[in-house]
Amino acid sequence: MRAVVQRVSRASVTVDGEVVGAIDGPGLVVLLGVTHDDTAEKAAALAAKIWTLRILRDERSAADEQAPILAISQFTLYADTRKGRRPSWSAAAPGPVSEPLYNDFCAALENLGAKVERGRFGADMQVDLTNDGPVTLILDA
Repeated sequence: MRAVVQRVSRASVTVDGEVVGAIDGPGLVVLLGVTHDDTAEKAAALAAKIWTLRILRDERSAADEQAPILAISQFTLYADTRKGRRPSWSAAAPGPVSEPLYNDFCAALENLGAKVERGRFGADMQVDLTNDGPVTLILDA
């Protein structure tokens, strides 16, 4: 499981002209990719790590601030670009595997007390955000 975590001052995700998820104020955007050997346990561990990462202002965590999180599935995080110019997506888990694990990740955050907004799995999404800092981290589980 791979996550790109961005500290943001605001963010939203739109599908077909409709805002399906948004956070106003300081929080995190998490782009989440799932690979073939990922599990619900890995999803829960990554959720706990992100919830308690001290990357908000004054070394505070989302848990400390009760900061919202916008979680968006993104299989392209597992692109393999080592050969040629066309990325291979073979390391990304297929939808029937990755969608439940994306939902497990979001549920694990919610169980920890996070307010979680979501993108729409498998949709063509437009993500609009203001990166604060900028602070962007890549986490592998």
